[in-house]
Order: sequence, then C-alpha cells, then structure tokens
Amino acid sequence: MKFSEMKYQRPDLETVKRDMLRLIDEFEAATTPEAALDAVQSLNRLRMDFQTMFELAYIRNSIDTRDEFYKTEKAFFDEASPEIEALETRLRKALIASPHRRSLEERLGRQWFRLAEVQTRSFGDEIVEDMQKVNARVTDYNHLVASARIPFGGDTYNLSQMAKFTESTDRETRENAVRAMYGFFAEHSDAFDEIYDDLVRMRTAMAQKLGYENFVQMGYDRMSRTDYGPKETQAFREAIRKHIVPLAAEIREKQRERLGLPSLRIYDVNLWYRDGNAKPKGDPAFILANGRRMYQELSPETDAFFQYMLDHELMDLLSREGKRVGGYCTFIPNHKAPFIFANFNGTLGDVTVLTHEAGHAFQAYQSRDMKLPEYFFPTAEAAEIDSMSMEFFTWKWMPLFFQENADKFFYTHLADSVVSIAYMAAVDEFQHAVYEHPGMTPAERKAKWRELERIYLNRSDEFYEGLPYLQEGGLWQRQLHIYNYPFYYIDYALAQVCALQYFLWMQDDPTKAWASYLRLCSLGGSRSFLELVGEAGLRSPFDESTLADEVPRIQDALAQLEARLPS
Repeated sequence: MKFSEMKYQRPDLETVKRDMLRLIDEFEAATTPEAALDAVQSLNRLRMDFQTMFELAYIRNSIDTRDEFYKTEKAFFDEASPEIEALETRLRKALIASPHRRSLEERLGRQWFRLAEVQTRSFGDEIVEDMQKVNARVTDYNHLVASARIPFGGDTYNLSQMAKFTESTDRETRENAVRAMYGFFAEHSDAFDEIYDDLVRMRTAMAQKLGYENFVQMGYDRMSRTDYGPKETQAFREAIRKHIVPLAAEIREKQRERLGLPSLRIYDVNLWYRDGNAKPKGDPAFILANGRRMYQELSPETDAFFQYMLDHELMDLLSREGKRVGGYCTFIPNHKAPFIFANFNGTLGDVTVLTHEAGHAFQAYQSRDMKLPEYFFPTAEAAEIDSMSMEFFTWKWMPLFFQENADKFFYTHLADSVVSIAYMAAVDEFQHAVYEHPGMTPAERKAKWRELERIYLNRSDEFYEGLPYLQEGGLWQRQLHIYNYPFYYIDYALAQVCALQYFLWMQDDPTKAWASYLRLCSLGGSRSFLELVGEAGLRSPFDESTLADEVPRIQDALAQLEARLPS
C-alpha cells in the first residue's frame, strides 16, 4: 500500500486501554508459557495498531506543521501516549515478575526483558501528566523552529533551505546567510530559553518523583541503555578529547589554509574548498534515479528494499514551507513500512541524508518480521551504526552524484565524520551539566556551552566575532535533539566510531565487511548495543584502544584523499 493510501483513524483511547488491561490480566493469569505467549502476541498486535496511527499522524504533521487536522492529531497523541505507556509499564512489570519468564526469554529473546527493566524504572503513573506537558513543550519547540521565514536575497526561506547559502564561495553571502539564520534564533532566544527552562524543570521533577537523584540516569533509562551508563560515556568523552579533538583541529587548520583565510569564522566552516563544495550534479529526481541505481548494484537486498520504498511512496525528501526541519526514519508497524523524512536543500547533505536515513530504513526493512515491536529498531546508538555505516558502504557510487567532484565529496565526508564526533561529545557533556545542575539560569547554560565549545571545538570569541548571540553561547538552541531527545546525541559519536571501523574494514576486506553489516541489520533490536557490536565483529567504542588504533589510520586516509584534491 502506498503511503498516501494508508488510512488514518484516531484510536479510541478508552477502548485501547480497556483491551490492553484485559490482555495484561490474561497474561498475568496464564498458567502455561503458551497461554502467556498468546496474550503477549495479542497485546503486541494492539500496541502496533496504536503505534501505526501515531506514526501516520506524526509523519503527516512533520510534512506540514500548518495542517490543522494533523496538528490536532499530534496533540492527541501527546496526551494519549503517556497513558498508553502507563499500561505498557504494567505489562513490563508483569513480564519481569512472570513465572514463565525463562520460557518467554527463550522464545522472544532476553533483550525485551532487559528493556522492560530499565523502562519500568523510568516510568510511573505519577508522571503521566508531566509527560503530557513535556510532549506539548517539545511540540512548541518544533513548531517554533519550523515557523522560521527568513528573508534573503529577495526571497524567503526556511532554515533548511538557508543551508546552501552558508556554502557559497562568496564570503559576504555566507556571512549574511549565517547572520540571517541566527538572527531568527536571537530574535526568539527568550522563547527558546523559556521552553528549555520548562523542559529541564519538568524532566527533573519527573525523575525525583520516581526516586532518581536527577534526570541523568532517568534519561539513560529512557534511552533504553542496558549495558552502559554515565561513567562509561564520560570515559568515552575523555577518549574523544585525547584522540579526536587534536585531529579535528588539524582538519580545521587545513581547511583554513585551503580557503586562504587568516582565520576561520562561523560562516566559513561549511565551505571546504575555495572553488566550492561538492554538490549533486542534478535535481532531486537525478538524486533519486542514481540512488535507485546505487542500491540496485550494491546488493540484492538493497535492490529489493529501495524499490519497495519507491513503489510505496515511503520517502518525503523536498524542503517546503511549513515542513518540519531535519531528517529522520521511522517505521509504520502494520504496513511493515519504513518511512524516510528529509529536507533536500541543494547541498552535499542531500546525498548523505539519503544514504544515512536509508541505512535506518534498510535495517528496519531487514528486520520487519521481528516478533516484537521493540525489535524493529535497535536502541539508538546501535541504530546509528546502521545509518552511518551505510554512508560509507555507498562510497563506490558517489561519482554518480558528484562526477568530477567525487574526491571532494570523499574528503569532506570523512573529515566531517571526524570533526562531528567532537561536536557530539560537547552536546552530550552540555546535557549532563544541565541536568546535574537543573537550577542553571539561561545565562549560565550559555556560558557552559561556550566553555565546552572551547574545549571540544577550539572556538574562540573571534570565531563568532560580530555575532553576540553566538558569542554568548546560543548556538545549542538550534540542536533539536537537546529539546526533543535528551541524552540522544552521544549515540551518534558511539555509532560513528563503529562506522569508521566499517570504513577501514572495507579497505581490507569489503566482502566480509558487508556480510557483517547484513548480519547486524538482520538482528534489529534483538540484542543490546554492546552485544550487537560484538555480533558484528566490531570493537567497543568504550575501549580507548579502539580510538587509539583507529585515528592514525583515519589520519592516513585523509592525507591520501587530500593529495587527490584539485590544487
């Protein structure tokens, strides 16, 4: 069924709740593993019915945030989802306590029960109302960002569409574009501060109601992290400071030299070459046509997957007025359908967002027949391995998109993969600081962000010269994950370290690297993060020796690519 034909109908919340309660009672009363399994399967069908309608409303609201019908439906789910989670928590408690647990683990896998344990800790009936308020404030943030209408060069653009101007070879154009974009954030800075104040306060209150010291561990539990915690991520950030930050500084210095500038400013970092960045050599139809060929040639599995996505209208890629910013992949359970959402803007990112989100979608497609909805996707950091690695597995086909500028793409992609890890670590440490000290004022939060920018990104006040909003530490307000998905962002860094292992593995043995990736995708979310890493034959990012061994080889690869760049 095509996406446009998928019928949306608001669930009858009271009926869903009544049926879930009845089935949970049946599960708890089950006298045999078979009866317990039957109740679980019926519950999962009911949960997937609800999730299917949620996803349809969510996607269609993202496509046009001005659509009043789906704006109302999104608001309904903001209110209803915590009530359903309350019942799912009761189910999880029943799973944990079930006398049939061992038998169910053998049939359904241990991971579902480990997820149940961390998810149960991080939810209670007493926070349902708080969660509804949090959902509403997150929606306020997304709508505020999507409302941006930025006059520039005689036309009006949203934030996604402005990105191409930050890559202009004309420095004045770049500067004016950055000023215009952050002018929007500066104009609404108080509103962004107010929303975040509310979110931090409400999340902290929820954590304390549930017995946590603060929101940090609750945030980890809500991210379903079953085999690591804040101590491990702190050590990971220290390894990033030691191994990645110096290499990132070296990459930026070479960028400055290549551009012939006395120093880099915020409006220079998106331009990698004086004569212009690599850009797709055609319009979105050109990108999709070459994407079709790429996935057709990559493997039989990706061929079937991408044709399915095209045939069923499961991608919305063009940036439009009123469309939510950013990109994501989600999954519509009852249709066994991944969905890719993006905002093409005429830059290199149009290709990488297609390969990145297609990595998520390919994994979901490969594991679409999993027995449990929790297994359609793995936990976030493992899911990002699937997406970031797909970006590297498709390198062979990048000349289709960039033609004579393919070498520019290769260097930019690998270099940006390195420098982005340092930024991800800064975002993560910022969130730890905020939730460990929830009484921070907006000014104190911004000061903390500037401190971390200096540590991880080497950004002096000169870097933001003439832009007081950024000099004072406002840049983080553009990072939607900080508002929407607390503690998510380090997942990208963990996954990037794994994806770079695949990049290096492909140089040595591409056949085995691809076989490992297929195995990883087929497992879906049926294992924990570190179990999936081990099953794939990758090294743990938490082991400092992984980065210590990886970085010199990445440095050599960058040097080889740089030598191929046009002078």
